[in-house]
Amino acid sequence: MKRSKMNCIIIHGCASRSENDQRERTYNKHWIPWIRSKLNSLDIETQTPLMPTPWQPDYSKFKEAFKKSKITENTILIGHSCGCAFLVRWLGETKQKIRKLILVAPWKIPKRNDPRNVLYDYIVDETIKTRVSDIVMFTSDDEEEDGKKSLKIFHEALDGKVIELKGRGHYTLEDMGTEEFPELLKEIIE
Repeated sequence: MKRSKMNCIIIHGCASRSENDQRERTYNKHWIPWIRSKLNSLDIETQTPLMPTPWQPDYSKFKEAFKKSKITENTILIGHSCGCAFLVRWLGETKQKIRKLILVAPWKIPKRNDPRNVLYDYIVDETIKTRVSDIVMFTSDDEEEDGKKSLKIFHEALDGKVIELKGRGHYTLEDMGTEEFPELLKEIIE
């Protein structure tokens, strides 16, 4: 299958507070723009839709915004943090077949009184693994404990390949110290 027939959609994580200035959004400050640029240069059409009010997410609004994305059996879906929870829930509800699902620092553990918890309250549909050709999950040796527990929830339900890198934290610019994420690029194009 030619790469040019593939497309990729990356769903960012959820900020902890309102970030009104687009240039200041945390998910525009790390690997997402870098990977989008790399994939587009390889003729893999890549979109990074902006989800509505991610500091106070609403699953139905995320879903409505996501409808604008073209999803086929040749699509690669990538989520970061709570974006992973959204994608897994969406795949479970829609029963959509895709080429690859990549979860980067997946999160599913609710924190007390956190408005982002609405994205985490569902049971992972284990049949997703029958409709997705390849599932990869990235974690780090220094990820928070709830991040490790979240990874375990997703991995137990979906299987797939787990890649643990050293010193990447929650895969943000602050934790990684770089915008480049060559390990992700490798997993996408393999």
